[in-house]
Amino acid sequence: MAVVATGSVAFDYIFTFRGRFGDQIVPGKTHIINLSFLVDSMEKRRGGVAANYAYNLALLGCPAAVLATAGRDAAEYREWLSGLGVDCRGLVLLPDELTATGFTTTDLNDNQITGYYGGAMLRAGRLGLADTVPDPDAVIVGPNAPDAMQRLVRECRDAGVRWVFDPAHQLPHMTGPDIEDGSRGAWIVVGNDYELELIRQRTGRDASGLLELAEMVVTTLGREGSRISTRDGDFSIPPAQPAREVDPVGAGDAYRAGLVHGLLRGLGVERAGRIGSLAATYCIEQTGTIEHRYTGDEFAARFRDAYGHEPW
Repeated sequence: MAVVATGSVAFDYIFTFRGRFGDQIVPGKTHIINLSFLVDSMEKRRGGVAANYAYNLALLGCPAAVLATAGRDAAEYREWLSGLGVDCRGLVLLPDELTATGFTTTDLNDNQITGYYGGAMLRAGRLGLADTVPDPDAVIVGPNAPDAMQRLVRECRDAGVRWVFDPAHQLPHMTGPDIEDGSRGAWIVVGNDYELELIRQRTGRDASGLLELAEMVVTTLGREGSRISTRDGDFSIPPAQPAREVDPVGAGDAYRAGLVHGLLRGLGVERAGRIGSLAATYCIEQTGTIEHRYTGDEFAARFRDAYGHEPW
C-alpha cells in the first residue's frame, strides 16, 4: 500500500538578476517589450509536484509511488528517486520528449518572471492507476496535463480510492465544472488562499460550499499556518517556525505530503496538519524543493520543540 503522487516531474532553472525588472522597462513602451537580463547566478534543480510529494512522503517513512511522464533526460532523476525508496514503475520516460522545465528569474525585489515548458508532462493522460502500484491508500492529483487530471479523478472515483485534488497552477486553465468534477467525492481539496479564491470565483463555492462535494478543504496561509475545514468544524493549524527563511517554493507540496501521511496514520486533523506544517518548514530552510533532509527521530524531536507533544 502506498500514496501515489501524480503531476509533473520537472527540472527547475533558477536565475538571479542583481537588478530590478522595473528599472529596465521604458514608460510608455510596454507594448513592445524586448528585454534581456544578464543574470548573476544559475542553478539547475530537480522539481515537479509529483516528485516533491513523493520525496516528502519518503522522508516521513510513508511508502510513495510516482505516476508521471518525463523525458529522455530524466533517467538519472528516476534512478535517484528509486534510490530513496520511491516506487517509480509509473514514472514513464518518453524517448521523443524532454522533461518539463521551468525557468525562473528573480530580481532584487523578489519579483519573478517564469517560463514553463510542459514537455513530456503534456502526455501524462496516457497513464492511469493500472500503471502504478496496486490498491493505493490514496492518490494526490496534482497539477498536470488537464486530461491526466480528469482521468485520474475519474479512475479514483470508480475504484473507490481516496484522492487529494490539488489543481494549483492549473486553476487559471480550468472551468467551474472542471473544478467541481475534481472536487466531487474527493477526500481533500487543497490550495493556498489565492487559489481558494480562484475556486470560489469559478464555482461560486467557498470552503463550506466545497464541503458539499469533498470531505475536507485545506487552505494554506504561508507564515500564518493553515486552516482545515471539515464537516465537523474548522481547525486552525499554527506554523512551525523556521530557523531561517531561504526559499518558499515547494513548501506547499511538503505540507500536503505531511498532512496526508498524518491522516493515513489516523492521527487526527490537528496533529496531521501540524506534521504538514513542520514538513513545509524544513523545505523553506533550503533553496530548492527537495534539498532538505531529516531522519524520523530528528523530525519527532523538532515537532516536540515546536508543538509541545509527540507527532505520532
